[in-house]
Amino acid sequence: MSQPANDDYSQHLSDDEASYHEDASDNGTATNKPKQQQQQLTPTTTTISNIKLPILKKEEYDIWAMEMEHYLEYIDNDVWKVIQNGNSKKRISTGKDGVVRILPPVSAAEIHAVEKERKARTILLMAIPKEHLRRFHGMDDAKEIWEAIRTRFGGNANSKKMQKAVLKQQFEAFSISSSEGLEKGYDRFQQLLSQLEAHGAEVSTEDANHKFLRSLPPAVFKSWSITMKTKTII
Repeated sequence: MSQPANDDYSQHLSDDEASYHEDASDNGTATNKPKQQQQQLTPTTTTISNIKLPILKKEEYDIWAMEMEHYLEYIDNDVWKVIQNGNSKKRISTGKDGVVRILPPVSAAEIHAVEKERKARTILLMAIPKEHLRRFHGMDDAKEIWEAIRTRFGGNANSKKMQKAVLKQQFEAFSISSSEGLEKGYDRFQQLLSQLEAHGAEVSTEDANHKFLRSLPPAVFKSWSITMKTKTII
């Protein structure tokens, strides 16, 4: 007599459990949607974080300085401001012995400025060649490091004038070999144009195009000429 009652009770439990699982399944589907959307946004964040730090190369200070400015403005504009203007929040004290000491930061604004200058100093030291690191490592002021790098690698007016003349000669003598390939040759040509522009010797688009075509290997230039003539006829 008691068995049917248990069966009815079990049947009710089964119905309730089924209803509960259906609700849970719906809720699970709903909660999964934001996760899917979040996963779709992940590649964008990864791409932004992979921007490379410009490394200073020999006789390329002007290009490096421009690249560093864009790099710092992008990753943290406050860091670039500290390099340009110095840390205005830094408190300095002169002792009885005449030694100047930097006082520890106290206010939130001072702590923030110190953190930005520390970040700026680290970035600048990482961007210079290792063989010159010892020269700048003892400097604590980011603006001082930036100016010292410019003095060391930027050169004076005479050296810049000489470098400008060398770049013009490189432009006139520029050529692409068959072994180098068109892609690598094009990249090298664009780098040369950027260096000329940085030294105030910008080349017009028309002159650059003509020079690049003349620099192509004969076989490549012949193939390009045939292609252009075919397109003109069509």
